[in-house]
Amino acid sequence: MSDFRLEVFYSVAKRLSFTKAAQELFISQPAVTKHIRELEEKYQSRLFERNGNKIELTAAGLILLKHAEQIFSIYRQAEFEINAVSQRNKGLLRLGASTTIAQYVIPPLLAQFHRKFPGVRVTLINGNTEWIEQSLLKKEIDLGLIEGDSKNPQISYSEFLKDEIILVCSKNHPLAKVAEISLEQLQTIPLILRERGSGTLEVIEHAMEPSKIKLSDLQIEMQLGSTEAIKSYLTHSECMALMSVHAVLKELNSGELRVVDISGLNIGRFFYLIHLQGKIDGLSDVFVQFLKFHHNLK
Repeated sequence: MSDFRLEVFYSVAKRLSFTKAAQELFISQPAVTKHIRELEEKYQSRLFERNGNKIELTAAGLILLKHAEQIFSIYRQAEFEINAVSQRNKGLLRLGASTTIAQYVIPPLLAQFHRKFPGVRVTLINGNTEWIEQSLLKKEIDLGLIEGDSKNPQISYSEFLKDEIILVCSKNHPLAKVAEISLEQLQTIPLILRERGSGTLEVIEHAMEPSKIKLSDLQIEMQLGSTEAIKSYLTHSECMALMSVHAVLKELNSGELRVVDISGLNIGRFFYLIHLQGKIDGLSDVFVQFLKFHHNLK
């Protein structure tokens, strides 16, 4: 529906790489260069500047990026609303979600999806990230929503929602009123973490690698397979926990749990929408388009 040259520009602008844009769009790098040059000729302005081996958006490029995002948002809204009116989607959609997403993120979205598509029956199973990926590979589910940094070549991963892992403790913890601790202090504090196979645990491990800290360097008191169990444990112990901010919003707002920053350690991540490589089926595509509309995905 949109000008393909604009899609090429958007991909280059978001990734600041001609090579990555070519890979994403399944075209050659010379083709990417050609499309960008055509846009630059059309607008009589350079859109990118080279800075050594890197590229940067020019002032004109930043303006075009802003408008491209608005244009794609309008296209997505039009496509979604037309499909919602014209299609009579019915059938079963099997979803799988990792624990944090299943408990704290997906239920409101499923309620909105049901209102739009009452003829689609949705089933949702939940487990840790590793288990959801395996369920997808076994074709026990159609789509998955996961956390973590793992990448399986048989699976397509799309960023779904931004998240942050934060250090939390009970309001009665000795460090509850401390604004920040060091990485060295973190290694001396009793912690309660998720179990092996958890996407949250995997992200924590990767985030600590640059600081040369391993899980074995931490004082892990216990590992539990439930976020709710961890929160309950925190209120009855002097442990701290590294958890998704989405999982503790209610407790942070009520003051039951407190956040303590870790100097030199910011653990940001994305939740991912996953499906098997290749074209997805009709109902799965309807759900993907629904998520794109509600979360401004591209």
